[in-house]
Amino acid sequence: MASSATHIHVLGPTPFTPSSSKFSSSRPNSFFFGQKMSPSTASFGTPKSAFLRLRKSSGGRRRSAGVGPVRVVAEKVVGIDLGTTNSAVAAMEGGKPTIVTNAEGQRTTPSVVAYTKNGERLVGQIAKRQAVVNPENTFFSVKRFIGRKMSEVDEESKQVSYRVVRDDNGNVKLECPAIGKQFAAEEISAQRIVDWLAGNFKRDEGIDLLKDKQALQRLTETAEKAKMELSSLTQANISLPFITATADGPKHIETTLTRAKFEELCSDLLDRLRTPVENSLRDAKLSFSDLDEVILVGGSTRIPAVIELVKKMTGKDPNVTVNPDEVVALGAAVQAGVLAGDVSDIVLLDVTPLSIGLETLGGVMTKIIPRNTTLPTSKSEVFSTAADGQTSVEINVLQGERKKQDITITGASTLPSDEVERMVSEAEKFSKEDKEKRDAIDTKNQADSVVYQTEKQLKELGEKVPAPVKEKVEAKLGELKDAISGGETQAIKDAMAALNQEVMQLGQSLYNQPGAGGAPGTDPTPEAESGPSDSTGKGPEGDVIDADFTDSK
Repeated sequence: MASSATHIHVLGPTPFTPSSSKFSSSRPNSFFFGQKMSPSTASFGTPKSAFLRLRKSSGGRRRSAGVGPVRVVAEKVVGIDLGTTNSAVAAMEGGKPTIVTNAEGQRTTPSVVAYTKNGERLVGQIAKRQAVVNPENTFFSVKRFIGRKMSEVDEESKQVSYRVVRDDNGNVKLECPAIGKQFAAEEISAQRIVDWLAGNFKRDEGIDLLKDKQALQRLTETAEKAKMELSSLTQANISLPFITATADGPKHIETTLTRAKFEELCSDLLDRLRTPVENSLRDAKLSFSDLDEVILVGGSTRIPAVIELVKKMTGKDPNVTVNPDEVVALGAAVQAGVLAGDVSDIVLLDVTPLSIGLETLGGVMTKIIPRNTTLPTSKSEVFSTAADGQTSVEINVLQGERKKQDITITGASTLPSDEVERMVSEAEKFSKEDKEKRDAIDTKNQADSVVYQTEKQLKELGEKVPAPVKEKVEAKLGELKDAISGGETQAIKDAMAALNQEVMQLGQSLYNQPGAGGAPGTDPTPEAESGPSDSTGKGPEGDVIDADFTDSK
């Protein structure tokens, strides 16, 4: 998305005054250098420069004077990224795309819009700050609803604090009680953690927090922070005091979310990432080996599981030198520069995202322009009329297809030497304890991951696993779960080793099954049953020797 504007600047002084009381009162008969003039005031010949002439009436006479050369100065053409969570703006500076900071000096702006009780509209960080006290009139993640029918967003509409309603055509509308209006989603323009927290709370307390708008907003903000922490830490502590209250008193949420559990919650979403990537490459007629760089877009691509998935799919480490929150805006700025003529060494081609065609007899779409065709393009095709003697046709145009971190701390003051010695002594004293705590945390996270992977493997293999082997694996799985609940590190390690041993036996049993190529004791080839063989492993004909021969007569 790009935007531009043009103003006229006077590059020299003049003895006359424009029709502005502001300037005439401060300095009569003068014109300020760089003062903006409206295009209607000027008479110029070319778009880039001109000679401005002003007229002034005095005592019934009209006088005119040349002001001097005038230059038309084009404002910056910008690229805008309207993101689901954050938005950003970039412009070309010195031939390079540069992020434009907002009024608060931030490089990105939260994609949040809110309306106060008096109808005032708030945008960005200021809207996000007041979301807890004004949840029904604060709109976020609106892009999820743009261009979709109400029937498609039933589940997602339950996960936001504002009200999502249906209009007469089944389209999505967002209701704003503060001003008594309904907006289309395009006018406003770590949910799994929220669902997990709310589900656990409902199970333990019998209260559905998703029906409490303020509680839901607090859950959403806390979930987002936890998701960010898990990109660099192996677990995140979640604390929500006074989340709600009952006749027995206030209720709180105090829990820990591990990275392994988070990845388990999002496992189906990670699996769904593969298809669009593969489709994009197929449409571009490229393979993973053709890729020079892999750049990740969006804050959620900082999740370690996403980065690992990209590595496995592409065989390349993603380029992490570009901020994923800003990369789209920077790219849009380059495109804007191309359109404005400021960038000439880059060619960006637009394509049709969907096929375009015509409706023909029987309501069938006949494709004329296939998807991913470079624009501009021109295609033609000859059609015959449905009936003889037909003098007119109705043309319906259709479109569609179906993880090292560095922290630098600068001290404002120095510590006394005795304080430094005390701190060093304490660090040595508690070093073993700190290592034990770290080992306990890492072991538990590893065990959680082993449990998840084992359960997933059993589910995928299904009836292929022999019943006795499956029973042993499930028994060891239960022991590991009990050990995790007990919290004793060594017990968890022992249970995990025992489970891993059974899983290895499971793999061996599958390998030995008939039809598993190369399994010892079996021969998957059809010849294995075609005839007997002796103890030497020779065929029925014994040793077979190939040789050349000469037919002599």
